[in-house]
Amino acid sequence: MEERPSHVQTSQTRPAAQGKPAPVGREAEFRRRAQDEQARLREALADPETVQSTVLAAAVEANRDSDFGRSHGFSAVKSTDDYRAAVPIRVHEEFAPWLERVVNGESGVLSSEDPIVYFSSSGTTGAEKRIPVTATFLKRSFLPFYFAGLATAVEHHPGMTAADDSVLNLWQDPHSRTGRTEGGQPHIGPSQIDYRRIGEDVATGLGNRAPWSRLPERFDETDPWERTYLRLRLAAEHDIRAVIAVNPAIAAALPYQLGLWWQRIVQEIHDGTLGGAAFREPAPERAREIERAARRSGTVRPCDLWPRLEVVLAWTSYVARLYLPWVAQEYGPGVRVLPAPLGSCEGPLVAAVDRHFTAGALMTPSCFYEFVPAEDDVRGDSQTMLAHELEEGRDYHVVLSHIAGLYRCATRDIVRVAGFVDRTPRVEYCGRDGMLSAADERLREHQVLRAMSAAVADTGLEVRNVTWRLDPASTGTPSHQALVAFHGKVTGTEQRAFSRILDARLAEESAGYRRAREKGTLASLGVVPAEPELFLRDWRRRVEAGERPPRVKDRVFRPDSPMWARTAGEQPR
Repeated sequence: MEERPSHVQTSQTRPAAQGKPAPVGREAEFRRRAQDEQARLREALADPETVQSTVLAAAVEANRDSDFGRSHGFSAVKSTDDYRAAVPIRVHEEFAPWLERVVNGESGVLSSEDPIVYFSSSGTTGAEKRIPVTATFLKRSFLPFYFAGLATAVEHHPGMTAADDSVLNLWQDPHSRTGRTEGGQPHIGPSQIDYRRIGEDVATGLGNRAPWSRLPERFDETDPWERTYLRLRLAAEHDIRAVIAVNPAIAAALPYQLGLWWQRIVQEIHDGTLGGAAFREPAPERAREIERAARRSGTVRPCDLWPRLEVVLAWTSYVARLYLPWVAQEYGPGVRVLPAPLGSCEGPLVAAVDRHFTAGALMTPSCFYEFVPAEDDVRGDSQTMLAHELEEGRDYHVVLSHIAGLYRCATRDIVRVAGFVDRTPRVEYCGRDGMLSAADERLREHQVLRAMSAAVADTGLEVRNVTWRLDPASTGTPSHQALVAFHGKVTGTEQRAFSRILDARLAEESAGYRRAREKGTLASLGVVPAEPELFLRDWRRRVEAGERPPRVKDRVFRPDSPMWARTAGEQPR
């Protein structure tokens, strides 16, 4: 067995380069909270109908005297059917009249309790969403989901709670710059929230007290790309046991970033600098160790910096299910990927209760969920199904309600029921509720991705990422076009075979696509090969332009992506 490198030291043996060890009470409290919340979720799995009725009743009762509650007759709502009859389904933009009043400082509009922050996310229309978040929502809904969703990882990887500096948390950044609403309230991503505002200091754990979690003030205006470098440069001198990415694009980017930055990191460790300025005592031996690792493999992998790295937490469905197995190999032979809690800015969705790779249990104690079959369009009066009525193997639109003031909000997410945990659906995220259509085929992201996964299995080729559009060069019969980053070298023969098989698999997944192909109103799709690093370079471009990494996510339907103009591939037929 290889001897442990000398640079991996405990906080006690190298205090100058290490953060303070987490107090025993705090790490034990985090583990206890995670275990307790997962136990509560497990108890709820046997009776989703009762649990969901209780969640809905609590939200309606708490907000019956809000303006929204009065105008929608909450005082007369006694059942789920009453609620569905009283409140139409809306997308986020349709809440604007109420949200504008709340943001401008009016109380009691959407909820009886005033929001303390607003969650931000780029909407489908391009406008910034403003999701109201109350202290009660955080305590009753969001934090139980957060802790329950981390419990499995913490149980199987105790190094995650070994010390403040044992986790490299690249998702949460509560000390980064925050936006403000017109009324002056924080307008932030879920990854930026400071739980100390509601007395939940323990939720700040897992890497958010490490030396790199709060950078020196001189870097306050630094762009997100450089902030990531600075955090990695500091973490390179610590014993990292886990990486929390959540957004899988962050997980994919880390090995790429180390390949770009390792020489700069080595120089700064050797000189004792951070961002070019004096920071701590030089560590030339540590710098030489990294250089030796680079000579062995031609680059620096995460496992070269952190030999005891065990696990990466990230969302594992959608496009990530294609590439995360290969990303895990780039981290190192002993590194495992586990699913992170899955939700949206609108609210929690699923939490891992075991080590299933792509699907988790619906978080029934957190929000009230309704579902519309994915083949139907979502309308204000759509018939919905409840959690206990879902069918395995079916796809659904998600509609959710919660105590902070969202009522029957269509999130524009599509999920698939992969099975059940006890009587509660085991759900995986499939894609956004968008479609591309040139011949009434109405092709959706989740259909594309399932066809892509099938084509990968049929051909043995591996795909690192994909984006999709209608071919703008079609002069006669329209067609679809896939920009695909293959893993490794792919011959022209293999690529043409992949294109044919993908076309056939799309016809199996989408009845509309099959009819259009049979009628001849849609030509066969074209596959354009892309360099494996094209998607990573596009991610870098967006982060360097100022987007926070948690917001720069994979998207399948991106017809306006500049990546299309940056590939030299030719479209085969």
